[in-house]
Amino acid sequence: MHKLNITYIFVISLLSLTSLNTVYAGDVKIIAADFRSSGDHSWSVSVTLNHADTGWDHYADNWRVVDSEANVLGDRVLYHPHVDEQPFTRSLSNVTIPENVSTVYIEAHDKVHGWSANKLKVDLHKAINGHVKVSME
Repeated sequence: MHKLNITYIFVISLLSLTSLNTVYAGDVKIIAADFRSSGDHSWSVSVTLNHADTGWDHYADNWRVVDSEANVLGDRVLYHPHVDEQPFTRSLSNVTIPENVSTVYIEAHDKVHGWSANKLKVDLHKAINGHVKVSME
């Protein structure tokens, strides 16, 4: 009976620690986005994210470029956690943005909380020589 109680306490403690890690990591934060025109409505996009990745069960696993109607224009899947690399930047080439679209948004996702409510607005009309960089205010 004594071994059963110790095992039970151990399992409960382990579960508590796991849920604390999930709560601690929170939503993924979008720090900045850098857009560089490649010509013909194609852009190379670099996005910097910050998230307290705790491992394979809770990490920032995606960011995407969407228009004002939530149409996905580019999608960057992140295949592994970045526990020891925060914040981190990842890029996506050949993002086609239609000629009639001048404002896009960056959205970010993590494995526990899903898509963050915070989006980063990018006004492509502000591009100078095919380049615009924006930061979260």
